[in-house]
Amino acid sequence: MAESVFTKIIQRKLPSTIHYEDENFIVISSNDPKAPIHLLIITKQAYKNLEEIDLNNQQLHAQMLILCRKIAKEKGIEKNYQIHINVGKAMQQIQHLHIHLLGGWKNPAKVKQKL
Repeated sequence: MAESVFTKIIQRKLPSTIHYEDENFIVISSNDPKAPIHLLIITKQAYKNLEEIDLNNQQLHAQMLILCRKIAKEKGIEKNYQIHINVGKAMQQIQHLHIHLLGGWKNPAKVKQKL
């Protein structure tokens, strides 16, 4: 896979605001926010999309959702937030697996966010 903008951020070749990092993930601010809080949870291993992760790799699937919940709580949005995962060239702007974590709206009941 060609080196994506996310790979360049992980390798510190491009700057970004990093909110969290461990051996498997990096969490950065979106450069095109669709919500008051819009973070990207990115796998450090360069999967093109969710479909590239073996269905039997339950640990990685679980880690992604657990991290979403952890970051939502850290940002104070754990009661009202959205997560989005786009799959495929027609849906993804960047071909590197990432999850959008959105929240922080003043009136979340009226939000009908689509990415």
